[in-house]
Amino acid sequence: MTAGPEAAPEAAVRGRLSTLDKYLPVWIGAAMLAGIALGQWVPAVADALNAVQVGGISLPIAAGLLLMMYPVLAKVRYDRLDTVTADRRLLVSSIALNWLVGPALMFALAWILLPDLPEFRTGLIIVGLARCIAMVIIWNDLACGDREAAAVLVALNSVFQVIAFGALGWLYLDALPRWLGLDTAGLDVSGWEIALNVAVFLGVPLAAGYLTRVFGERSKGREWYEERFLPRIGPFALYGLLFTIVVLFALQGEAIVARPWDVGRIALPLLVYFALMWAGSFALGRGVGLGYERSTTLAFTAAGNNFELAIAVAIATFGAASGQALAGVVGPLIEVPVLVGLVYVSLWARRFFPSPAVPNRN
Repeated sequence: MTAGPEAAPEAAVRGRLSTLDKYLPVWIGAAMLAGIALGQWVPAVADALNAVQVGGISLPIAAGLLLMMYPVLAKVRYDRLDTVTADRRLLVSSIALNWLVGPALMFALAWILLPDLPEFRTGLIIVGLARCIAMVIIWNDLACGDREAAAVLVALNSVFQVIAFGALGWLYLDALPRWLGLDTAGLDVSGWEIALNVAVFLGVPLAAGYLTRVFGERSKGREWYEERFLPRIGPFALYGLLFTIVVLFALQGEAIVARPWDVGRIALPLLVYFALMWAGSFALGRGVGLGYERSTTLAFTAAGNNFELAIAVAIATFGAASGQALAGVVGPLIEVPVLVGLVYVSLWARRFFPSPAVPNRN
């Protein structure tokens, strides 16, 4: 029996997935549970994992993020980036969604759904300000989005993050609430710390991926690089993702287990946020004629958030035991399974786009 033409692209993609890819939701769920159990049963682990930090982030988490991002960025065809930068529909849509719509939507949801919980509300607004520059690379790749477009958009987000994060924090936590007669909350954040965060979590793997491709193709040729080298390093992206999840939940699992009602209250606006941002961005991409790959990239880069930065800022400003920090921690707890689910939604929805040819993802 053969699948119909609409089902062919998704079936072809699934048929080429490795065992690790096919059961990714299972592995992610197991990693989350393993991290929580580790943090609960071996309390000293959290102190050890947090002993050394890079840019306010635990060194093991930093290592996991770098391992996660490097293989995908090594796959990017950097000689094709000019086709992305010339696409004004994509760039303008991404800037508007990430820096106008996203923060405003999270601000509105936080105030509507958490009017009685100012600490959690502030934490969620900080999450909304921290646009994704790391884990979105993985979701985009799994959904067969445009790798080159993802590289450009996360680089664009990183630039705006350094420039705009502090100003947007003032706008949404101080100025706008005051103008609306609402409670205000200050945000003391260093531009240098944000720049360091961007340099570590994007700059290092981006430089490594670029240099690997340049020197790999120069010494061995593109055929060897694409067909021999990339398949060998590819699985390490998901190994890094699973390791990062285990470490993250080992560090924060105690707070999650001890305050399940609070986690539920924080989760509701996050669920609404991810659903609206992803679906709206995906529909916008389809509406302006971007095609499946770039619409997918637009949707994931708009829906994801830089939880590493959000947690670091919340802890530095309000303390590790604060409600703001807990809201930052709950962010990836909700984001990871939701965006994994949206990967499968993306693959299903590609039937609604013209020319559904399956890209070469070697």
